Amino acid sequence: MMFNGSTMHVIQDIVPGACAQRTLLVALPGAGDCAQDLIDQHFVRVLRERQLAVDVFAVDVPMDAYLEGKVVRRMADEVIAPAREAGWRSIWLMGISLGGMGALAYVREHPQDIAGVILLAPFLGTRGLIAEVARAGGLDQWHPRAIPDGDEERHLIAWLKHKTMDHPDTPFIYLGYGHEDRFAAASQLLSQRLPADRIAMVPGGHDWSTWLALWCRMLDRPVFAGAR
Repeated sequence: MMFNGSTMHVIQDIVPGACAQRTLLVALPGAGDCAQDLIDQHFVRVLRERQLAVDVFAVDVPMDAYLEGKVVRRMADEVIAPAREAGWRSIWLMGISLGGMGALAYVREHPQDIAGVILLAPFLGTRGLIAEVARAGGLDQWHPRAIPDGDEERHLIAWLKHKTMDHPDTPFIYLGYGHEDRFAAASQLLSQRLPADRIAMVPGGHDWSTWLALWCRMLDRPVFAGAR
């Protein structure tokens, strides 16, 4: 099975001889990191050690796609739609830091495309915005005024406020973060919307060793239903 639909840089790791109804993990690194870092930091290796029949696309999403609000459209056109045409039916997203924001933004607009999302230390908004929500008492007590069209961070937080995560149309969302992570406050807000068995916490900050420990915790759970 070949994939050649993206103008983004995509590193593929495909399981030989897997069944036709394949599971695909689209992995999005954070700001300043790249797809090759996911390979070098052993994210694919520990997945393979667990013998999961999950194909992997590690994707370099250009920073300007985030800055210009085009990340969802480019992901849809250049990665997700071509992957579905190539035969992948169960597609998961994994996002680290800013990649977590990209993954959630995609699910917000195209929930029907995605079976599940794994977020590791996601960046969900500026510290000022997250502090504003926390001061209000959390997502339930936060009542934003009219949000301008270009304020993607605030739109995303407002979506999380109103979204019921156990709704059948909402993809599974798993969350992991380090206790000392500088974006932990955002993860704590998101955790208000998730059941405890979809949350993992470990000691550590906003760094690769912590993210790898969280990734291993996630892979030791049945996150990819039917992928063994």
